[in-house]
Order: sequence, then structure tokens, then C-alpha cells
Amino acid sequence: MSHPFPIREIARQAGLSEATVDRVLNRRGGVRESTEREVHQAIADLQRQRSQIRLGGRTFMIDIVMQTPERFSTAVRGALEAELPALRPAVMRSRFHFRESGPVADLVAALDRIAARGSQGVILKAPDVPEVTAAVNRLIAAGIPVVTLVTDLPASGRLAYIGIDNRAAGATAAYLTGQWLGDRPGNVLVTISRGSFRGEEEREMGFRATLRATAPHRELVVITDSDGLDDTLRELVAAALRRDPGIRAVYSIGGGNLATVEAFDALGRECLAFVAHDLDHDNTRLLRAGRLSAVLHHDLRQDMRQACQVVMQAHRALPGPVRSWPSPIQVITPYNTPVAFPRPQE
Repeated sequence: MSHPFPIREIARQAGLSEATVDRVLNRRGGVRESTEREVHQAIADLQRQRSQIRLGGRTFMIDIVMQTPERFSTAVRGALEAELPALRPAVMRSRFHFRESGPVADLVAALDRIAARGSQGVILKAPDVPEVTAAVNRLIAAGIPVVTLVTDLPASGRLAYIGIDNRAAGATAAYLTGQWLGDRPGNVLVTISRGSFRGEEEREMGFRATLRATAPHRELVVITDSDGLDDTLRELVAAALRRDPGIRAVYSIGGGNLATVEAFDALGRECLAFVAHDLDHDNTRLLRAGRLSAVLHHDLRQDMRQACQVVMQAHRALPGPVRSWPSPIQVITPYNTPVAFPRPQE
């Protein structure tokens, strides 16, 4: 791969030694395939961030650690890299550590490697379990500020939470679902990627409380532990639909909505209301096709900008107190999608 970057820059981006990077680039062998991928990924990241690297000012190296489906991690990466030029004169360099699923121990090991190697900040989306909380506290003890994104770890020493008010988002989804269903009978399927994500748990609590207050006759059918992955979720949704012929609406908390739509279609079932989260590429396409009723969206670019600003505040490069930033909830329908996506014909 042709590139203009010094070995020391690639090594820093990849979190590897210069000797290892040199061995990979010169094809000397004796390096694991996964390490080779890390080197080539580092070069690709540097290529995307090249215009921002040329800016003057202080440089920050941050790590983005997320357990999430690829569709959301791709959206986060794009949002961050789109915001990098706006952070001038500071230079924000980023390393990405994305995983769709896997044992908590692997996630903890990744955080511990960052603590040992060093970083100027970690932006984290992770399950709220004691092992992760302990790993975050080790990062803090090592002098590395941590910002949680989308889902919080309130028992940890994280500096701030960036994202929507998840209980309010769930309540909003319940209100919209109730309006669309009206007086028609129907139970509501709630899909959660994994119960250990606090943000998803809070969305479900907000949804349940509001629906209980406004439509106590409706039953909720909750499925979880799919990690938001299409193949797993498709089977779980199909099984739920077979068990409960009264399901006629969906509140998707954890994603995988293409699989949910396919499960409804395969069984010939009608969905009268379908509320989802985030304008990723799948949801945008489904919304435009009229398969989603609404998407509850928050501006990821704004979220990533604020997360980076918190890191800079932690290093006293920006003035002001470090605090959490609530993201406004936007209700997106097929008729008010961003201008980058064509709206349906009247």
C-alpha cells in the first residue's frame, strides 16, 4: 500500500512498535495476520484524516471503543471524521476499536491495552457491567479521560455522557406508537440488542412506563440478546410473531430493522407502527420505502464534536467545566429526512 506517512506515525496510529510496522511494510514475515490488518487499517485511517493532520495546533490522540453493529460504528466513524476539520486549530487523531459482539473479557482487554499504551482520551460505547466499569476506572487512574457515548456507565469515573435522554426517547416512541395504533388492537414487539446496555434499558423503561399510562391494555413482547445482528434478530422476531399473533407494532431499540421487516414479510404479518433509532444506512432506506413509521435520531456529528471538546477540556486546552451534553431528539419521518436523501413523492 503506497502512503506518505513515516513509520513512527503509522506505529502510533496502530498502537504497535515501529519494528513491527517496519516488518509488515517490508513483508519480512513473522507477523500475525491480525497485526498486518491493524497496520493497513492505521494507514487507511491516516489517509482519511490527512487533511486534518496538516492543521496546526495541539495534537490529541484519542481511542474510539465501541461494541455495536457495523452499521452504527460506520456512522460514528463518518461523523467523527467529518467533524475533525471543525476542531482546528487543534488536531484530533483517532484510533478505532470496533466489535459487533463477543465476551466482555475481550472488551476489557482492549481497554487495558489502551491504559498501558497511553491515550489522551477514550470515547466509549460499552455494556454497563462491573468488569467494564473497573476497566474505565483503571483508565481514569492512568490519567486518560473517558467519555461515554449513547449508553452510559454512571457508576464509573467517566467524565461525561454524550447522547440523548434515553428515557425520554422511549417515552416519545410510546407516544408515537399510541397515536398510530389509535383504538385498533395490537401488542408491541420491543427489540433490544443486549440488556446490559444501560441506554437500551432506559429506553425500554421509558417506553413501558408511558405505554402503561396511556394504553394499559396493550402487551409488550420483549426480545433481547441479538447484539442487533440481522441473522440472530430475524430468527428471534419470527419466533415471537409465531407465539403471539397479536403483535402489530414494533419499537426497535437495538437496531437490526431490516431483519425485523423481513420476518414480518416472511410470515405475511402486518406492522401498523414501527419506530426505530438512528439514521444509519439501513434505516434511511427503510424509512424512504415506508417500512418504518419514524426514526428517533440525534445528530452524531454534534455528539462527536462535543465528545472531542470534553477531551480537550479535560486537558485544559478549552475553557469551561466538563459536563454531560444532552442531544436533542429528532423525530424523522419519510417527509423530513435530511436533504442528502430524496423524500418520497407527494
